[in-house]
Amino acid sequence: QVQLEESGGGLVQAGGSLRLSCAASSRTSSYYRMGWFRQAPGKEREFVAAISWPGLSTYYAGSVKGRFTISRENAKNMVYLQMNSLKPEDTAVYYCAARKEDYTSTSLLYEYWGQGTQVTVSS
Repeated sequence: QVQLEESGGGLVQAGGSLRLSCAASSRTSSYYRMGWFRQAPGKEREFVAAISWPGLSTYYAGSVKGRFTISRENAKNMVYLQMNSLKPEDTAVYYCAARKEDYTSTSLLYEYWGQGTQVTVSS
């Protein structure tokens, strides 16, 4: 069982930056593939970024590529999402997720989820 906890959300002006963190409870979670998803009000949950184990490969949604960076610190069981040049359309609840198998952008295939952290970008 892996427990995930996100932090770092908040209110920021357009063009600003935020860094989200995801702490995993289990040491074995270091071997998991990790992803970030987001869900805006009235919309479906969408893929944002993912990172392989041990972190050599990263994947991004087209809408965030070049602005967001996913990384992981395996010794600390941490995953991060650095978000730069934020836009109002980035406003959503951001979720950290984990799975044992290789990369996918399909949320249903992730086994473990955090509770989410709210990111609000004002114009």
